[in-house]
Order: sequence, then C-alpha cells, then structure tokens
Amino acid sequence: MSNQGISKLSVEEFKHILRIAGKDIDGSRKSVVALSEVKGVGYNLSQVILQSLNINPYLRIGFLTNKELSDIENAIRNISTVGVPKWYLNRQKDMDTGTDMHLITSDLDFTQSNDVEREKSVMSWRGYRHMFGLRVRGQCTRTTGRKATAVGVKKASGKAPASAGGSK
Repeated sequence: MSNQGISKLSVEEFKHILRIAGKDIDGSRKSVVALSEVKGVGYNLSQVILQSLNINPYLRIGFLTNKELSDIENAIRNISTVGVPKWYLNRQKDMDTGTDMHLITSDLDFTQSNDVEREKSVMSWRGYRHMFGLRVRGQCTRTTGRKATAVGVKKASGKAPASAGGSK
C-alpha cells in the first residue's frame, strides 16, 4: 500500500470537513471509519474500496489528496469498478431492471420505501404485517414488540368510598 502513515499533505492543507457522496465527514477520522459513515457503505466495504485503490485505511481522511477523494467517490458511485463480488451488493436482481447494483444514501431509502409500498399494494402477507406495524420476518411476538401497551391484569379504578357521615 502506498502512503503508509506518511501524509502527502501538510498540516496547512489538511481538510477539516469533507463531502463524500453527499455526506459531510470529519477530516480527523481514519479513512476506513469515515467512509463507513456514508449510508450504504459499511466498514467491510470501505476496507475493500480503500484496498483496491491502494490507500492506507488508517490514514486520516483529511490528509488525502483531491485525486484520491475523487477516486473514492467514483468507486462508491460505481462499485463494479472496485471488483467486489455480486453477493456483496445490497440490491441483487432488482425487481424493475433485473440487474445487480449497490445503492447508497437517499436512493437506498427511496427503494426500500417503494418495496414496502409494493408489498402493501399486492396485499402479500409481508404487506399486511407492514400495514399493521407487526414484525415481518417471523420473529416471536407473544411477549415482545408490544409497543408500550400494558398486558395483564388491569387495576380497577379505585373510587373513593362514600362518606360514612349522615346525610342532612
């Protein structure tokens, strides 16, 4: 790997805040951790990206050059250039296009919400579970996931007894 701990930029050229894939990132964080802050890019994927680009993952991201940052952003946008296997992608065999792709940031949120709405519209079992706010993936629901509703014996409302004094 190149730049093993020796920063290419001086302290004056250090970038305190960077923008990668639409996310502001603190420049004092290590590269591997900073890339994993982007939604859709985890720690392991950021390791793979940095390793394929020959960038030291433990170097502070504020010391990277503009060319290295643009290479990282291009690799995140088009993950197939990095050479990760297709089982590593977060969107395999898309329902609409049939292609394998990796979604990041707001695209990931938008696609997930569209998937849930599609399940609801075709009235599948998963759609029903989503509609009623129940667990979708087969978890036990007898004792957990009650959403703060008390279950069991309810207390009878304690009315004050009538006063024992005589009435006038």
